[in-house]
Amino acid sequence: MAGVFYGVLLAAAWAWRTGWAGEPLLYADAEAAARGVAWLADLGWGLAGGAAVIGVSWLATSRSRWGDRLARALAELVGRPSVGQIALLALASGVGEEAFFRGALQPRVGLVGASLFFALAHFVPRREMLPWSGFSLVAGLALGALFEWSGNLVAPIAAHALVNGVNLTLLTRRYSDPAQGDANVDVPA
Repeated sequence: MAGVFYGVLLAAAWAWRTGWAGEPLLYADAEAAARGVAWLADLGWGLAGGAAVIGVSWLATSRSRWGDRLARALAELVGRPSVGQIALLALASGVGEEAFFRGALQPRVGLVGASLFFALAHFVPRREMLPWSGFSLVAGLALGALFEWSGNLVAPIAAHALVNGVNLTLLTRRYSDPAQGDANVDVPA
C-alpha cells in the first residue's frame, strides 16, 4: 500500500514538473541541470544531513517526554515491519516525497512554502503526534536547503531515506509490541 502511495506521489511530481512544465524533475533549475550531479559530494552531504536529523530526533526521543510520546505513537502506527519492509518504505518515501515536495513543489512555492506543505502533510490530529509536524517543518527546511545547495534531488533523497530507515528501525525496535507483527506496515511514514 505504501509503495502504491509513494509511486503515485512520484508520478504526480513527474507529471507536474516534467509533463506539464517541461522541466527536469531531478534538478532545481536549468543551470543545475547543466551542471549535473556530483554523485560523491551530493550523496555525502545527503548522508551527513540525514545523520544530523537522526541525531536530533534521537535526542528528542531519549531526552524529552514529548519526544518519547511521539516515538511511541509513531511505533504504534507502523507496527513492527521487517528490515526489508523498512528499507523499501524508507527508499519509497525518500524518493516519492522528495520528488513531490522538493522536485515539483519547491521550484514553484520556494523553500519555506514547500517546507510548510511538507509539515502539513505530516499533520496528524492527535496530541502526542503534533510535534511530528514541527519536526517535519524543520526537516523539510533542511531537505529543501540540500536541494537548493546541490541543485538536484540526490542529497535530499539520500538524507530522507537514511532518516526514515534508521528512525523506523530504532523506534519500532524500541517501542513496538513484538506480538503485533507487521499488521500496520502499510501506513506511510
